[in-house]
Amino acid sequence: MNASSRVRILFDEEAIARRNEEMAQEIVRTTSPDLLVVAVLKGSFMFAADLIRALHRAGQEPQVEFIHLSSYRAGTVSSGNVAILRDVESAVRGRDVLLVDDVLESGRTLVFAKDLLMARGARRVLVAVLLEKPDKRAVEVQPDFVGFTCPDVFVVGYGMDIAHHYRQLPFVGVVAHGDAEPDLFGGT
Repeated sequence: MNASSRVRILFDEEAIARRNEEMAQEIVRTTSPDLLVVAVLKGSFMFAADLIRALHRAGQEPQVEFIHLSSYRAGTVSSGNVAILRDVESAVRGRDVLLVDDVLESGRTLVFAKDLLMARGARRVLVAVLLEKPDKRAVEVQPDFVGFTCPDVFVVGYGMDIAHHYRQLPFVGVVAHGDAEPDLFGGT
């Protein structure tokens, strides 16, 4: 059985592509030409790549950087502690920065990144997320651009994973109960 047959689709490829194009238009109307896009690794890599290409089609020529933050490590629940595993190399002082992340749940990681970039002198830091789980917020943060509101389920695909599995899927979905590999869920 292949990976995609074990995953129930929540947001398919076409819906994601359409929403990326719409968000790119919104972002271009809201940001300056000297935009710095900072993708939060690892989960946002597919979303960030597609959104950056959509920004290009919409007339924006952003610079692109990456920051690797972690509050999950190998688990499926945030630890609440954010660690910088890879930092941004570009200067942010006086610039509009667009943080791009996969899922906004507790908000701790995005608040950490946003505060870090503001402390470094960014003119403003805007947040674009593919998925928002509004009922999961542990800290006060509001995204500026949201792809989809997501139910309170652990999602995979389109760059998001469980223990490094399912990132390659071109859609966002949920692993079907009973079909998960035991080592991915600690023996379930």
